[in-house]
Amino acid sequence: MTTFETTTSLAPEAVLAQAKSFFATRVPATAAFVEKESPCHLVLRGQGGEEVVLAVVPGPAGGTVVRGSSLFFGPQVKRFFTTLPPALEGAA
Repeated sequence: MTTFETTTSLAPEAVLAQAKSFFATRVPATAAFVEKESPCHLVLRGQGGEEVVLAVVPGPAGGTVVRGSSLFFGPQVKRFFTTLPPALEGAA
């Protein structure tokens, strides 16, 4: 399992909403759809039962820390992270 982490200026709920849209529409050959969700995490299920898990927590200096992991969808998780705006100056 590969885990990735980034920090963004988006609010946690905005990150999760963007993830739902991205994984359902932006990578059609490997689309993944919501299986479970809460205000701080999202589990998406793709072809062959592959799982993508995202978690969001407030960053220490504002912004949102986003962690994503997947066994086979690592490139898609990395691609999703590139669509997130960077954290504001001073956010870790």
